[in-house]
Amino acid sequence: MLRATSVLPAGTWERALEADHVALTHDNRHRRRIAMKGEGGTEFLLDLTDAAYLHDRDGLALDDGRIVRVLAAEEPVAEITGNAHLIARVAWHIGNRHVPAQILSDRIRIARDHVLEEMIERLGARVARVKAAFDPEPGAYASEGHSHSHNHDHDHAHGLSHSHGHGHDH
Repeated sequence: MLRATSVLPAGTWERALEADHVALTHDNRHRRRIAMKGEGGTEFLLDLTDAAYLHDRDGLALDDGRIVRVLAAEEPVAEITGNAHLIARVAWHIGNRHVPAQILSDRIRIARDHVLEEMIERLGARVARVKAAFDPEPGAYASEGHSHSHNHDHDHAHGLSHSHGHGHDH
């Protein structure tokens, strides 16, 4: 079976080498080792040394020199819009809850969550419930290699110190 042992960041690989593509939801793009099948039928084993977060348009380098493109699949998301001040307030509240968010030029996208959606609407922002590709920011603790694994302790404003373990290896 073909193996993919490295991730090529979007924009760093030749599209002429693209053999196939895989469309994956946000939750399915954090991977280390899994058998995959591209939309065009290419079967391969993703076999990375460490778990990595696969971003939209990244390439998976196959051991025969070809590349499988990663696509962010459409999935249910909440798109948040409002004026610049309101969007900044919403971003603060989302970040304070450690919710993955995709920051676009005129809106923020988060995974559907009725509790957060209601809070955001109470703040005055508009929430559209749509299906769209979801490729959130990697976060301040992610390495340059697209990894998304971290553990940290911090003290929230409510005075309770607690740890957030965010390591994943699906």
